[in-house]
Amino acid sequence: MRTERNLTRRVERVFARLDREPERPTHVDMPHMSRHRVVLFGLTLSFYLTIVVAVLTTSWLVAVDWQVMFFRPYQQWPDVHAFLDYWVVLGQRGPTAVMVMSWLGWRSWRQHTLRPLLMFGTSLLLLNVTVGAAKYGMGRAGPHYATTIGSSEMWQGGDIFPSGHTANAVVTWGILAYLASTPRARRWLSAVSAVISLSVGLTTVYLGTHWLSDVLLGWAAGLLILLALPWCEPLVARAEAWILSWRDRLLGRRSGARLPQPESEPVPVPALTTAARTRESAGATRSSRQLLPQGPHTPRGERTPITPAGSRRPTAERLTRGTPSTRTVS
Repeated sequence: MRTERNLTRRVERVFARLDREPERPTHVDMPHMSRHRVVLFGLTLSFYLTIVVAVLTTSWLVAVDWQVMFFRPYQQWPDVHAFLDYWVVLGQRGPTAVMVMSWLGWRSWRQHTLRPLLMFGTSLLLLNVTVGAAKYGMGRAGPHYATTIGSSEMWQGGDIFPSGHTANAVVTWGILAYLASTPRARRWLSAVSAVISLSVGLTTVYLGTHWLSDVLLGWAAGLLILLALPWCEPLVARAEAWILSWRDRLLGRRSGARLPQPESEPVPVPALTTAARTRESAGATRSSRQLLPQGPHTPRGERTPITPAGSRRPTAERLTRGTPSTRTVS
């Protein structure tokens, strides 16, 4: 019985917690589009375009790609091959999205706000649109499918430029640093995400699944998305407000259909005691006497007699006092 009661209480606490209104915590230091961030965005975009132009023109960067491919790192250090096969999973979309979404869902539940989940969904949407368009637009073939030595292998029907693993690692783990509550946590999470994204990118080069230039462009693509997220904050705030209003309307309809409003009951009036009733009647009689009108010649201490029916008695004295005296003219 005690176990069942404890379980019931825990379930009630969970539902009570989920039923609370989501509100953004006041202590969270939200990133904004500062001048420093705009400068970094411009420099990263310039680096991105430089890599694209260098590959399209078959410059020295393409020659470096072929040299690294001929070096075959997976044959030089075969002992770490098994470990890196698992490590590269930290850049795959499915497993990393499940892990990060679970953590951000718990954060949303604790902080009573939908912002972490909405920002994560926005970053993944930007990642799929930008990186996917670049992949299928340039169609570069990977090292295992290269046909002409020294060529850039562009427009060959491939989908590796830029590296999706690298860009996904930058965005997925970098969003944790972006959504950190304190500057100290943001610094630590930024360092962890940088180590993971750099190692995942170099692991793809070690395994021979990407050119070195693919990894460089993947780093730049993921960093551009993280730097551009403050521009999406107003849109995310409006989406959160719309979701909460829609939820309130839905819950209001359900509660109105199932739980009718109770009718208002009359408030009972306490009965007066005999002494209180006597004082109340005496006060009412005194106030009514003070409000009675007086004649123009009636002294302050005298009162006009009142009949039992409430009408004034027309006395001769009252009639003679109010009329002026008449004089007879002889």
